[in-house]
Amino acid sequence: MDLKLDGKVALVTGSSKGIGEAIARGLAREKVIVVVHGRDRSQTERVARTICEQGGHAYAVVGDLTVDDEVQCLVEEAQSLAGPIDILVNNAGGSGDTEDWTNSRAASWASAYDRNVLAAVRVTTRLLPRMQAAKWGRVVNISSLAGLMPPAARPDYSACKAAMNAMTASMAKAVAADGVTVNTISPGTIHSARLDTRFREVAVERGLAQDSPWELIEQAVLPIFAQVPVGRVGTLEEIADAISFLVSPRAGYITGVNLRLDGGMLPTV
Repeated sequence: MDLKLDGKVALVTGSSKGIGEAIARGLAREKVIVVVHGRDRSQTERVARTICEQGGHAYAVVGDLTVDDEVQCLVEEAQSLAGPIDILVNNAGGSGDTEDWTNSRAASWASAYDRNVLAAVRVTTRLLPRMQAAKWGRVVNISSLAGLMPPAARPDYSACKAAMNAMTASMAKAVAADGVTVNTISPGTIHSARLDTRFREVAVERGLAQDSPWELIEQAVLPIFAQVPVGRVGTLEEIADAISFLVSPRAGYITGVNLRLDGGMLPTV
């Protein structure tokens, strides 16, 4: 299917590694001009360079999304390099220290909110007016299944992702008449580098070799961490593919949606 994304310009925050990198690569495969963002210049430039070496078009920008002046500079640089931003994927964020309700601190909540929710707000509010004026734009906020199924640990992170879900719903209503769609992606258990390492550590504790085939590791360890009806973890490519569709002209009637990529984990519709 031709997603009709050739020549569109996308800024993917937090795309120097992990899920963000996969999203940037996926969009580049659809002929999107991608602006890769990170805080580590060498890592960010590596991703952009790899995309270009594989036939795509990419640029690198660096900045801390918790600092207003840095956000302003990176947004200006992104548009100077690649042109007006048509697509924004708010992927930057993540969790900090592992806390639960025995040691949760207000400072952790404030920090988590700043780098997850407010970071997305800082970038979005700088790009949304031009999208509205152009009568076309796409915003995708990367949330988490934790925002819908909060575990006991990391309550600050779950609360931040729930806030992003509400932010998406509000923004989608505000800009729908301007040809701009706003959606959320909520990944569940995804085969990231961090998950791979943790699964292999647990597998070794249970008698498997650390270098065992992934299928054996997954089969032995996944039920310990999560009850996923499809019986496997999701892939980074599946997230990238879902986002490529959501930001395409073919998805113009989809807005305000929280698309779960969780293998059926959430026990409700």
